[in-house]
Amino acid sequence: QSLFQIKSITMRMWWFITTLVITAFTCNSPSYAYDNNPLQDICVAVNDSKAAVFVNGKICKDPKLATANDFFASGFNVSGNAVPGFGFATKTADLNNMPGLNTLGLFFGRIDLEPQRLAPLHTHPRATELITILEGTIYAGFLVPNPANFFKSRLFSKVLNPGDVFVIPKGLIHFQYNVGNRKATYFAIFNSQNPGFVIIPNSIFASNPPISDDVLAKGFMLNKTEIAVLRKKFS
Repeated sequence: QSLFQIKSITMRMWWFITTLVITAFTCNSPSYAYDNNPLQDICVAVNDSKAAVFVNGKICKDPKLATANDFFASGFNVSGNAVPGFGFATKTADLNNMPGLNTLGLFFGRIDLEPQRLAPLHTHPRATELITILEGTIYAGFLVPNPANFFKSRLFSKVLNPGDVFVIPKGLIHFQYNVGNRKATYFAIFNSQNPGFVIIPNSIFASNPPISDDVLAKGFMLNKTEIAVLRKKFS
C-alpha cells in the first residue's frame, strides 16, 4: 500500500475512535440518566387538553402568571384513595395537583398499607424511589439481575421501622409489605416527574390484547389451565 493509502486508513480509524469515545461519554453522562435539566427557572404545567403543543412533559405557563399555589399541595397528613383489591391507598403530588413540579424531575407520594397487605412486585421504569417510614413496620426489597447468570437475581431487603429510609434503584423490580398488625404509612419521593408504575403480574396476565397462552405457558413452565387461573386472578 502507498503512504497516502496508509495515512487515509489511519485518519479514518482516528475519526472512528474519536467518535466512539465521544458517544460513550455522552451516553453515560448523568444528564442523560434521568429527567433533562430545566432550561428556565420555573415551568408551570398547563393542563389544557386542547393545547396543540406536545413536549416531553407539559407546556409551560407564562412565568408572570405563576403563583405560589402552583408550587403547593396539601392533605398529606391523611391517607389517599384505596386501590381496590390490593389493601393499600395512595396520594400523590404530581403535575395534576402541583403543576410547578413540571421540569423539576420530582414526584411525591404517600402510601398507606393495611396489615399484612402488599404493594405488589412492580417497577418504576423512569425513576429511582426513596422511601421513609412514618408508621408501622414494612418489609421492603428489590431485585438486581445477576450479570454472571441472567436466570438468577439477588435480593436486597430490609425490615423498616419509623424513621428508616430505603432507596430502590431506577427500574428494578421491588415490593413493600406491611408485616405488622396495624396500618403502615410511608412517603416516597421519585427523581422523575413521571416515574411510571408497572405492576408485574397484572402487566403479564391481564394485558390487552392478551399474551398468547403458548408464550405464557412456556415462559412460566405451566400448563394452559394454570395460565387461565392466573389470568382470572389478575384480570
